[in-house]
Amino acid sequence: MYFFLLNLSILDLGLISITVPKAMDSSLTGIREISYAGCAAQVLLFAFFIPAEYFLLTIMAYDCYIAICRPLHYGTLLGSRACAHMAAAAWACGFLSALLHTANTFSLPLCQGNAVHQFFCEIPQILKLSCSTAYLREVWLIVVSVCVFFVCFVFIVVSYVQIFRAVLRMPSQQGRHKAFATCLPHLAVLSLSLSTGFFAYLKPPSISSPPLDLVVSVLYSVVPPAMNPLIYGLRNQELKAALSKLLPGCFQKQ
Repeated sequence: MYFFLLNLSILDLGLISITVPKAMDSSLTGIREISYAGCAAQVLLFAFFIPAEYFLLTIMAYDCYIAICRPLHYGTLLGSRACAHMAAAAWACGFLSALLHTANTFSLPLCQGNAVHQFFCEIPQILKLSCSTAYLREVWLIVVSVCVFFVCFVFIVVSYVQIFRAVLRMPSQQGRHKAFATCLPHLAVLSLSLSTGFFAYLKPPSISSPPLDLVVSVLYSVVPPAMNPLIYGLRNQELKAALSKLLPGCFQKQ
């Protein structure tokens, strides 16, 4: 679990690093420009970190499933080599996806100006500037990506159905509490990432406006990676003790 958390922390750090520093620089200097190469780099890295993190969260759901439903086989199914291979697969799949999306997006001719109505470069905003029917290639790539994400989502749901069934059959209340404590941080991180992402890309066009789009962009690109360390950190007793001093009554010592 801690090996996967290390990978998740690196991905979160990378995700924030490609959007927040440039946005802060633009706010402080008033220069809201980015080079073509810089925009391509943002798209590549953002399209890399988001899928890689989602694939890693899928693997972590499998980790929770094995830990709770098949604990005696944990060392066999999730040894150090298997964990390294799965983490490497998540990074590789994320990079391959990013490479395909970025190459296809920046091969399109742009005729709607060069103003991206967003605080960072992302594929949907760039597609709006395209004047060629070739953008349909990117749409098909997005459809394939959505199908892959849906398969991962179904895998996560099935894993948690099995986990909750196993937990509810445990005779010991202490055992149930320990099992829930193992899975709830992952479930919270996953819910935060999916809910903000779904709202960002599936919100009705009728409620879309530049200020709302900006707020939503911050919600799904900045808030989840910023909150993930705190969510997982709440398992640490020292952090709990520090927060209990700041927020009396919210945490209780166990």
